[in-house]
Amino acid sequence: MTHFRTPLLATAVLTAAFVMVRPSAAQDLAVTFEGIKTPTGAIMVALFDSEAAFDGADGRPLRSVAIPATGARVQTLFKDLPAGRYGIKSFHDVDGDGKMATNPFGMPTEPFAFSNRATIMMGPPKWAAAAFSVDAPTTTHVMAID
Repeated sequence: MTHFRTPLLATAVLTAAFVMVRPSAAQDLAVTFEGIKTPTGAIMVALFDSEAAFDGADGRPLRSVAIPATGARVQTLFKDLPAGRYGIKSFHDVDGDGKMATNPFGMPTEPFAFSNRATIMMGPPKWAAAAFSVDAPTTTHVMAID
């Protein structure tokens, strides 16, 4: 009877080891921007994967993309992300110069948006207000850019 337990135990241990070291499946994030009033220029999108990057001084995104603003609604897809928390900062570069236009006081004059519809209050929102989970094979996030 012991000789049956040993192969069974070995199989169980090997199966458990395989499951524990198997990499988690990659996730995709589909982001839709709605409310585009002027179909010119591009929607500039920065995707962050940590509070330090989102709120930090260097502000380096995990990924960034410029989506041509061709209509009232546009979409992009970030592929192969690890499951986790993410935040998005975006603006509509209406004039196509590659930077956010501001008034003399530094206030944005081009439309912008943050994930979770986080609002500005004495500056951009913090990670806690903008972060959302990507934990399904494809997560969809809709943002109103105005």
